[in-house]
Amino acid sequence: MMEEFALLKNVQLFSSLTDQELQQISKNLSIKTFRKNETILYEEDTNQYMYTILYGKVKVIQTSEDGRETILAMHKTGDFFGEMSLIDGETMPATVVALEKTLTAIISKKEFDSLISTQTKVLEKLLFILSARLRESWNRIQMLTFNNATHRMKMLFAMLSGEYGEKKAEGTVLNIKLTHQDIANMAGITRETVTRVMDRWQKDKEITILKNKFIHLHPGFLKNDFRLTSR
Repeated sequence: MMEEFALLKNVQLFSSLTDQELQQISKNLSIKTFRKNETILYEEDTNQYMYTILYGKVKVIQTSEDGRETILAMHKTGDFFGEMSLIDGETMPATVVALEKTLTAIISKKEFDSLISTQTKVLEKLLFILSARLRESWNRIQMLTFNNATHRMKMLFAMLSGEYGEKKAEGTVLNIKLTHQDIANMAGITRETVTRVMDRWQKDKEITILKNKFIHLHPGFLKNDFRLTSR
């Protein structure tokens, strides 16, 4: 349990708590590991628990009647999900799936209610994070209003650079592995379109796909005619 306690310090929601406060919280957590592609949270269970990612990565998806998947969000080590449904009691029309081996700390609604009512620092951090996620949702809505697939993909990469971007003298590296299908599912376009645009960008020296599959955005790539809502 000591290893999980150390990892709990990296969770954004608990980052302002003391070791003693974290120790108290950890007594009421359930630790569970999920395999790659395993479903962590089904829609009907989304108002029962909140999950914090001690390590790993997940995607939040919606699946249409014809089986088409849309990626609503991606969460990594230190992130959490499921808190909104614990607040209002409503289920979310989404499913959470592990993108790699993922270790989670599960918090029940009862424990969550106790946390936000007794720990002012947790409540303040929660409000800050929810505000950031709302701004991210506004940016996603703006992205989906573009009819041009190239504009959608550029805005998506601009959004991802805020979360995963590592700025370098020669541009920005997106430290996240994405398949063309992942990009298509996030931007609301076809995989074939993504491949065509990516091939053109590589040919024009706007991006480079690195050996580790991260995407290097060359200088000037993110200078465009849209504006992201500041987080």
